[in-house]
Amino acid sequence: MINTVQPLDIQQALDTLRTGGLLLYPTDTIWGIGCDATDPAAVEKVYQLKGRQSDKSFITLLHHENQLESYVADVPEIAYQLIEYTERPLTIVYSSAKNLASNVLATDGSIGIRIVKHPFCERLLQRFRKPILSTSANISGQPAPGNYADISEEIRRGVDYIAEYGREDSAVGKPSVVIKLEAGGRFTFIRK
Repeated sequence: MINTVQPLDIQQALDTLRTGGLLLYPTDTIWGIGCDATDPAAVEKVYQLKGRQSDKSFITLLHHENQLESYVADVPEIAYQLIEYTERPLTIVYSSAKNLASNVLATDGSIGIRIVKHPFCERLLQRFRKPILSTSANISGQPAPGNYADISEEIRRGVDYIAEYGREDSAVGKPSVVIKLEAGGRFTFIRK
């Protein structure tokens, strides 16, 4: 089961997202807590579960860069090159988000978006057709879990569905590279 995405697993994850629930799922980096990034009530549940301050924003996941213009007001052309040529998972912080729950965004209206290359996430995002919030599967201030086995019982009990895919994988995931991209195309590294 570890290497095969099961249709029932995807369907249960979809049902969870569509009903405003919280999902615990593997990504191309580390295990994450997710929800519909366009649903403010679902996003609020993530803040509550993590014990996270509301002035800290989240990132969202998309399955293809052609979706960017639906959620970012001005996508600098260099964004597409950065996405195409990066070898590691890359989160880009764009300055002007749109069509997302306001509580997903940073106080300045920016949003971090990652185009995911991961079997479970890609299939889920293709079927869901909306962005999914993604945040590390830990209580705020605690270490991010390297794999499923490292996720606390508190987090496991606090979500509505836990993906089957990837639970037995013992590889330790690493967070993405994060860059802030200005409207003019200039970018700076936030996390390498």
